[in-house]
Amino acid sequence: MESQRFSQQLTFLTQVDKMKNILRQTLLADGSRRETDAEHSWHFALMAMVLYEYCALPHVDLNRVLKMALVHDLVEIYAGDTFCYDQAANEDKALREKQSADRLFALLPEDQGVEYRKLWEEFDAMETPDARYAAAIDRLQPLINNLLTEGHTWKLGNVAAAQVYQRMDPIRTAAPALWPFVEKSIRESVEKGYLRP
Repeated sequence: MESQRFSQQLTFLTQVDKMKNILRQTLLADGSRRETDAEHSWHFALMAMVLYEYCALPHVDLNRVLKMALVHDLVEIYAGDTFCYDQAANEDKALREKQSADRLFALLPEDQGVEYRKLWEEFDAMETPDARYAAAIDRLQPLINNLLTEGHTWKLGNVAAAQVYQRMDPIRTAAPALWPFVEKSIRESVEKGYLRP
C-alpha cells in the first residue's frame, strides 16, 4: 500500500464526512427534520436502483449512475446547498460549485480526483444518457418528499406549479412511464394548496 495515496484518500473521506451535516431544504419523508446531503445522496442512489426498470434511455450504465449519485452533491461541502427555486442564490451557484470542486477533488490522488470530477461535471451537464437518468431521479426524490410533507419546501419558497414542471422535465424524457405520476402529483398539490397554480 502506498502511504501517500492512502493518506490523500483518507483526507478526502474525512472531508466528505461533512455532507452528514449539510442540511437541505427538503424534509425527511416523516416530516421530522430537514434531510442532509448525505441522506439525499443515499436515497437518490437507492431510488436509481429500484426504479431503473423505468429508464427509457438507451445504454444507461447503472453503476455509473450510482457513482454520480454519490458524488453529485459533494461540492456542497464548501459551496453549501442552493435551493433550486431560489433565483438569486442560483446566480453564482456554478462559480461557487466549480471553486468547491477545484478544492475538493484535488484532495484525492490524481487519477481518482480526475475520475470523480468528470462524473460530477457529466451529471451537472445532463447530456449523456447516464446523467439524464441520474438527473431525473435526483429531481424525483424531493418531489416525493414534498408530497409526503404537504409541500413543505414548496410553501417555504412560494413555488408555482410551472416551476416544478420545469424542474421535473428530465423525468418526462428519461423515465416517461413515471411522468403521469409527476403530472398527477403536481395537479393534486395545486388543489391541496401545496403549490401556487
